[in-house]
Amino acid sequence: MRKNSHPFKRGIVKLLGSERYQAVTVPLFAIFLSLLAGAAVILLQGKNPLIAYQNLLQGSGLLPKASYAGYKSILTDFTSFMNAWTPMLFASLAVTVALRAGLFNIGVSGQMLTAGFITTLTVGYSGLAAPVAKPLVLIVGILVGACVGGLIGWLKHRFNINEVVSSIMINYIAQYVISFFINTYYVNPVSRQSAAVSRAARLTLMDTPVGNLKMDIPLGIILALIAAVFIRFLLDRTTFGYEIKSVGTSRNAARYAGINVGRNVVMSMVVSGALAGLAGVTYYLGYFGSIQPRVLSTTGFDAIAVSLLANSNPIGIIFSSFLVTVISKGSTYMNSASGLESEIASVITGLILLFSGCGEFIRHKVKSF
Repeated sequence: MRKNSHPFKRGIVKLLGSERYQAVTVPLFAIFLSLLAGAAVILLQGKNPLIAYQNLLQGSGLLPKASYAGYKSILTDFTSFMNAWTPMLFASLAVTVALRAGLFNIGVSGQMLTAGFITTLTVGYSGLAAPVAKPLVLIVGILVGACVGGLIGWLKHRFNINEVVSSIMINYIAQYVISFFINTYYVNPVSRQSAAVSRAARLTLMDTPVGNLKMDIPLGIILALIAAVFIRFLLDRTTFGYEIKSVGTSRNAARYAGINVGRNVVMSMVVSGALAGLAGVTYYLGYFGSIQPRVLSTTGFDAIAVSLLANSNPIGIIFSSFLVTVISKGSTYMNSASGLESEIASVITGLILLFSGCGEFIRHKVKSF
């Protein structure tokens, strides 16, 4: 009897295809399993999962709602969705670059916060004109994020401090130190958040009149998409990309081949941190326009699920980050329309992380059929 003669095994092999196509089919299978598990959780809440998933799409501007407030439409919902998608895309690319080098940058949220806070102080409150302020926001965000990421890489190289430990500690340091300064010097007494940045420095054009609509137009989304293409080229078509992948696969083998392992560890974290910095400025000086004290953005943690789901492929990240942003962005409308707690969206994202983490196991099992 042939090894894969069992009907179930034949069906799985046929469904996932050959090894050539599994980079796409396995993540899609993981998404299907996670949505199926999410549907079971929603059913346990006594709600219809199909309606709940429809609400997620409606809240993200991908399906029309039953009614809209003044100056709003499906188009304004979609531009608001893109506003949230921009930092998620940058943050996911940051996780991916580190993963390619065999590093786990769990400190993206802390790097986002640090870049957002420093940029807010230096540019957001400066009163500079928009043609100067907006490019400067991006430059400062890149530099600050690169410095924090580079510090984590240097600690790994110089003292062999695990990057997970150092990045988590930096998350806490950034969270509480920045909270102290906001509450002491920069707090808005009404919102209890940091004072809003100037419109000239903000990377989102808020309430922009377009016809009879008022849209929030994110300026960073095009840059984020360009960054995804550039990172794909950097990782797959350059010497630097080859070296960090070699280091991520086997540091001893890379060292034996003459590759400077320490330099590549540091540089990969510099690039990862720079992307996290861009996520920070598009989040705090774009999507929100202020900083909430003592709160780390969940974007940096959701980015881990996005990167794993895309198999650390920068182009795949465009699609996986789109999906995870739909779930997180649409959760508010799902809560109001279906009565489901918005935390259900976090449960679904966690399930995606769980099933996407099983991708290598699924490939191994398919090979054994």
